[in-house]
Amino acid sequence: MLPPRPSGVIALAADTDTGGALARLTALEGLARAVLVGIIPLIAFEALGSKEAVAQIYLVAALVTLLITLNFSRLEKLLQRRWVLSLGAVMLVVSSLLMYFGSGWLFATGIGLRSAAASIFTVCISLYVMDYIEKLEFARTESRRMLYNGVAWLVGPLLGIFLWEHGMPFSAFLVSMISALVMLAYFWRLRLGDNPVLTAAKPRKAIHPLILVPHFFKQKFLRISYLITLSRSVFWVLLYVYGPIYAVEAGLPKWVGAALLSLGCAMLFFSPWVRALAERFHTKNVLIFGLSLCGASLLGLGLLGEAQKIGVVLWWAGAWGASFVDVLGNIPFMRTVKPYERTEMTMVFSTWREMSELLTPLVISIILLMLPFYTVYYIFGIFLLLVAFYTRSLPTRV
Repeated sequence: MLPPRPSGVIALAADTDTGGALARLTALEGLARAVLVGIIPLIAFEALGSKEAVAQIYLVAALVTLLITLNFSRLEKLLQRRWVLSLGAVMLVVSSLLMYFGSGWLFATGIGLRSAAASIFTVCISLYVMDYIEKLEFARTESRRMLYNGVAWLVGPLLGIFLWEHGMPFSAFLVSMISALVMLAYFWRLRLGDNPVLTAAKPRKAIHPLILVPHFFKQKFLRISYLITLSRSVFWVLLYVYGPIYAVEAGLPKWVGAALLSLGCAMLFFSPWVRALAERFHTKNVLIFGLSLCGASLLGLGLLGEAQKIGVVLWWAGAWGASFVDVLGNIPFMRTVKPYERTEMTMVFSTWREMSELLTPLVISIILLMLPFYTVYYIFGIFLLLVAFYTRSLPTRV
């Protein structure tokens, strides 16, 4: 039996494409971030002079974002969900201005706001999906969202690096800001239209994170779901931050780093095929394959040692595996979370983004105190393979 819709929901008209609306929102928000994804690490690397300093900047930014995400229910209670999502769009705009015009801590604040905005959007969209999409349609909706998002992440990195290297650096940040504002306008159009897709959600009483987090991780399937999305996000953090740097260190032009990100995200165009594979071989088995491919690719980079041109192929192979997990990674959580705990548990679950952006630079900073950088690939490769093994504990019905 499907859980009841939230109080105050207006029945959707038959021609209202709820999944399509959520997919378009995701694509617009994705473009706002994707256009800068290949630029920001290079700016930070050139300004700070070392990969260690870049890791520290991302570490501080992740700490701020984690605090915001864990207090999402308080934000929702204070502002209501529609205003929280709107705040996220504004934060994307402000972050672009801080990263372009600021330096030092202002630049770091811009990275933090950008990450926080992404987290806010992830929580809000996940809640809307679970509120308005039936359980049996989760895989179809998520694959569609990833397909639309793939367009944004295919075009964005290449467009951003093209504008940056052809004397139009501010244009890349302008595209990001315009995309965020268009997303915000489209969201409010959905809410204020004749057949609103995203109606008001009643926030629950805010619960302290110190109570929520232990309750979440006591539930085995939620714990596995979290590790799946966390490990996949760790790979993307490594690729987005160090992929462009890797290409430059391997003696390749800067556009290759942007192309690597775009090609990796282009795998999301195969989202319908991934969904078909999940229907035939079960979601759990496809997730295990994707995580294993990510882990194996990182181990391969570790074996190569210092940056080499062939390593770009391994990065791309890992991105292929991560894309499999992108399409299906949220489904174990959506299908196993208790309906009456959705808001609270989604708040904890959505910290996978911040934890990946926190743990990845933290682990890297510790490793670099004693060992060469390529050791990082061994550590995270083994981590992904262990998560793939742990995923076997999920029930087949997931």
